[in-house]
Amino acid sequence: MRTMSIASPRTQNLLSIQDFTSELRKLPVSSFEHVDAVQRFLCEHPVNPESLSPYLLWDRQHYTRNLIDKNSLYELVAICWEIGQASSIHNHRDQNCWMAAPIGALRVQNYRVLAQDVDAGTCRIEPTDTVEMNPTNPVAVDPKEPVHRVYNPAELKQRAVSLHVYSRPFDTCVVYSDQQGTCGVIKLHYTTQYGQ
Repeated sequence: MRTMSIASPRTQNLLSIQDFTSELRKLPVSSFEHVDAVQRFLCEHPVNPESLSPYLLWDRQHYTRNLIDKNSLYELVAICWEIGQASSIHNHRDQNCWMAAPIGALRVQNYRVLAQDVDAGTCRIEPTDTVEMNPTNPVAVDPKEPVHRVYNPAELKQRAVSLHVYSRPFDTCVVYSDQQGTCGVIKLHYTTQYGQ
């Protein structure tokens, strides 16, 4: 997981999610082929949290995935995390992923895959580093070691929202259990689409 720290964004520099999306659509295809350009874009274009309200839906049982924008090159998803919620350990199907947290703070636990046989449903993985994503520290998934999980630590005692840019869009991923040594493919779903 690569991180790029920047100075705290000033309120007047915050973009509405609509302006953020307009600027994201202007990026050339080449920007999405490596992680640096889009990560720099996230650092330089912090989103005004208030503008996200049409895309936020909360569920006490599970985090929610809310589609904001999608084309053939990328999808932009807002994920809402209640206190203590976490994703499964997962990959991104060899696609690039960038994440920013305009609301709250989240942790990303990265894993190294030592062995994997999806057809047999077996794997061996080990945890590596943990990074924090917050309003001033967007992160990019390392294409060489893309397996990770995202969680909202209970000790922070606050909800969080993360924005995820996936390039290219994908609708399945592999999930892993480090405890059981198992893995398998799951289908991904949106909780809401375009604020609906």
